Amino acid sequence: MLTPLPIPTLPDPAPVLPANGPGPGPEAGEGLRAMGVTVRFGGTTAVDGAALTAPPGTVTGLVGPAGSGKTTLCDVLTGLCRPARGTVRLDGAELTGRPPHERARCGLARTFQRPTAFWSLTVRENVRLAAEIHAVTRRPPGRSARDRWRRRRAARHAAGEVADELLERVGIAAYAQRPAGSVPPEVARLLELARALAARPRALVLDEPWADLSEPRGRALEVLVRDLAAEGPAVLLTGSDLEALIGVCDVLYVLDAGRVVASGPPVEVRADPRVRSL
Repeated sequence: MLTPLPIPTLPDPAPVLPANGPGPGPEAGEGLRAMGVTVRFGGTTAVDGAALTAPPGTVTGLVGPAGSGKTTLCDVLTGLCRPARGTVRLDGAELTGRPPHERARCGLARTFQRPTAFWSLTVRENVRLAAEIHAVTRRPPGRSARDRWRRRRAARHAAGEVADELLERVGIAAYAQRPAGSVPPEVARLLELARALAARPRALVLDEPWADLSEPRGRALEVLVRDLAAEGPAVLLTGSDLEALIGVCDVLYVLDAGRVVASGPPVEVRADPRVRSL
């Protein structure tokens, strides 16, 4: 079932983040990092002391069987789940304890196993709205408040052009004027990716991004993911099939029963006896 979202009211184009608001810390450039993350649901430990680093400009894979804790760890990274222990940082900035919308302002974007969108709007309107939200909530460069206001206003006016470019890039431009609720599942999944990219993220978390995709679209997504990482962001993706991720990822982390049991270059991880036994 597709999950609907409420349509937000955009604020006036005025600065939202303070001048000393969220931004890179002393370790800028380290990418997305989780350290010692533990999540418990009642008496069940879903994630047990997990740690990973998704460096900028690379594709990092998080692989494991169903129920291993991959989505829960993604929820911790993006602020949807509060861990019992552990920290999350993005380019040196402490994200632990921040809600999802603040993490988004810091440059963290995410897609879900079950796509979300504004299903009553067209595909293009969905992406344009995401670009507008980015324009009014992220602090633009500028030497003065007036200069930043002008840049933010220009970014809002360019949101339609951004939407067109992203729909073309993810391969669903032909569906631009279709209501989002009427498109095939694979188009809905790529629409969610376009919406995430509209935020120009510094780190992009893709949870099971190949679900629902045909083989041609799946291969095209592999190329796109590599291209996105080459442009600088940290890309973290999850999957259950180790072989499917080997050709895409620079580094793999294997999660089993909430614990990272292996990590490293894909070929080395595949040869690890602990992984072969899963």
